[in-house]
Amino acid sequence: MSEGLKYLAASLAAGLAALAASIGNGKVISKTLEGMARQPESAGSLRATMFIGVGLIEAVPILAIVVAFLILFL
Repeated sequence: MSEGLKYLAASLAAGLAALAASIGNGKVISKTLEGMARQPESAGSLRATMFIGVGLIEAVPILAIVVAFLILFL
């Protein structure tokens, strides 16, 4: 694989994962706020569940960065 294609593949892997994670985080947070507005008494459990979901979503770009480094250096 040529050097230019390695850089392109690594940047696409990292960039698309970051884009997808930001869209996913936006949806999770907006739906959580919507749920809190509808039922304020369940705000605590919704917030805890949201943090777990956001943490799982953020794992995807971290793994994509690992894949990008593997593409670059292997």
